[in-house]
Amino acid sequence: MDISKINGLPAHPLLIHVVVVMVPLAAVLLVLSVVWPAARRKLGIVTPIAALIGLAFVPVAQEAGEALEHSLPHSDLIERHSEYGDQVLFGASLLFVFAVLWWAIHLPVIADRLPGAAGSRPTWVKLAVAGLAVLSIGSAALASVQVYQAGDSGAKSAWGDVQMTNGK
Repeated sequence: MDISKINGLPAHPLLIHVVVVMVPLAAVLLVLSVVWPAARRKLGIVTPIAALIGLAFVPVAQEAGEALEHSLPHSDLIERHSEYGDQVLFGASLLFVFAVLWWAIHLPVIADRLPGAAGSRPTWVKLAVAGLAVLSIGSAALASVQVYQAGDSGAKSAWGDVQMTNGK
């Protein structure tokens, strides 16, 4: 299936908006879930679903981006954007994995099977959950930075040195 164009327009700038919205949104939701238990309970499976949608669109946008790249003259800016774009899959994958793990360990069916009562878990369980929390926040930060870098370099390759003025 050719995804290089949508209704005659290059598909990449259209598809990438799903990634640009969903990956940082999932990152914010994951951080909220980690630091605010009430948010975690309210959000439930929404966080992993948001991360999955963002992750699913990364390779689609990348494929459309490669088609667009091959239709344009070579440019160092486009090359840098392509390199940053290739990294987004890693960060979005980690974000999805940690969103699922954080959600799953708080499911009653799993949380109730952890050793010890909820308030008096063994130290190793507390350390494991704390480690998962740190890694979850780290994956959220990494994915967000990677999306920012890819988006910023893409905007610079598309718009170059265009200066916005107030009609002057």
